[in-house]
Amino acid sequence: MEKMKCTLSYDGTNYSGFQIQENGRTIQGEIEKALKKIHKGKSIRIQASGRTDAGVHARAQVIHFETDLYLSEESWQRALNTLLPADIYIHQVVEVPEFFHARFDAIAKEYHYFVFNRKERDVFRKNYFYHFPHALDIEAMQAACQYFIGEHDFTACCSTRSTIKGSKVRTLTKLSCEKQGDEIKFVVRGNGFLQHMVRIIVGTLMEVGQGLRNPEEIPVLLEKKDRRLLGKTVPAQGLYLLEVEYPSE
Repeated sequence: MEKMKCTLSYDGTNYSGFQIQENGRTIQGEIEKALKKIHKGKSIRIQASGRTDAGVHARAQVIHFETDLYLSEESWQRALNTLLPADIYIHQVVEVPEFFHARFDAIAKEYHYFVFNRKERDVFRKNYFYHFPHALDIEAMQAACQYFIGEHDFTACCSTRSTIKGSKVRTLTKLSCEKQGDEIKFVVRGNGFLQHMVRIIVGTLMEVGQGLRNPEEIPVLLEKKDRRLLGKTVPAQGLYLLEVEYPSE
């Protein structure tokens, strides 16, 4: 039995998220369907570094699976990409030790969120940016970023529909906001994320940018651990999983 690790990208536009569902097309479902064909009808379950919601994209998601087939790493990549739809692509397949786990061994993840900040809509960006037509104070948003960095209880940045049990303490090592032309990019890096956490943080920063709240309020609001006190959850299509880091890397 071998354990294989895959790095993949996908366009989440036409999927109901990563995790397999009874009703809905998912990234996991498509990959497991391809693996089932390769294994001549035998079901193979994959494990991912984490779930992404409907409409969220990934440039470097990581999964692993166990197999009793002995193919070269290049053959695995070629076979999977032949069977997968065009909006999912396997960049690399490598054999890993038996103890490796795509989710539990991850020590950091980085997400990027993109906003198209212009009055007119761009139909070619609608699935990949959040269109926001109003003015934003970038310097105020940059100042607010610093209050999220470090170790905090992020209960206030977690979806009320989340089923997570246990601590909601996470550590952000980077949060930045930059504007080039009509595009704003948020970069968020940390040791773990709660459901909708990045989208709620970005929503809060954008409210700062609109002058609806002050950067200095953020530490107090985080301490209250009340989802209702922070910003709106921005749409999924602007969010990308950019990197998953493991100890050996």
